[in-house]
Amino acid sequence: MIFGNNAIFSIKIAQIIIAVLLMLAILMQNRGAGLGGAFGGTGGGVYLTKRGLEKKLFIATIVLAVIFLLLSLGVFFIKA
Repeated sequence: MIFGNNAIFSIKIAQIIIAVLLMLAILMQNRGAGLGGAFGGTGGGVYLTKRGLEKKLFIATIVLAVIFLLLSLGVFFIKA
């Protein structure tokens, strides 16, 4: 084993933090109809260009997802 249990523990803690941040970033995006369309709400139908904070939040969501994926693969290959 190249890495000790302390390194794996640190990666898992980072994974939990990234997962919470990823959930918050996803929940803060209010794009589209969501569940409102299922209960009779209107979807709007027109999607505008992402600008400002909405664009930064979209990019942050992608970055967090990639970091989470890399951490997950890291734990998998360290334990293997």
